[in-house]
Amino acid sequence: QVQLVESGGGLVQAGGSLRLSCAASGRTFSSYGMGWFRQAPGKEREFVSRVSRSGGSTYYADSVKGRFTISRDNAKNTVYLQMNSLKPEDTAVYYCAAGRPGATNYLEYDYWGQGTQVTVSS
Repeated sequence: QVQLVESGGGLVQAGGSLRLSCAASGRTFSSYGMGWFRQAPGKEREFVSRVSRSGGSTYYADSVKGRFTISRDNAKNTVYLQMNSLKPEDTAVYYCAAGRPGATNYLEYDYWGQGTQVTVSS
């Protein structure tokens, strides 16, 4: 069992930055691939980024590539999402998830946080 708690969301102007954190409980954190997803009102949950168990491999959705950076610290049981050059279309609730390494489909993630709101004003 893994419990995930996100933090770091908020309101930021376009072009600004935010850093999301996701703290995990349990001693099996490093056995999971970790991902970030987001869901805007009226839209489906979409994949944002994922990181491998060791942190050595990352992958991004085209919409955030070059602007967002995912990382993890297995000693701290935490995964991060550094978001730069934010755009109004990045506005959504952001979720971290633990699941199959390499997965980009939300159905392949077993554990989810409660989400943190990110709002980017124009």
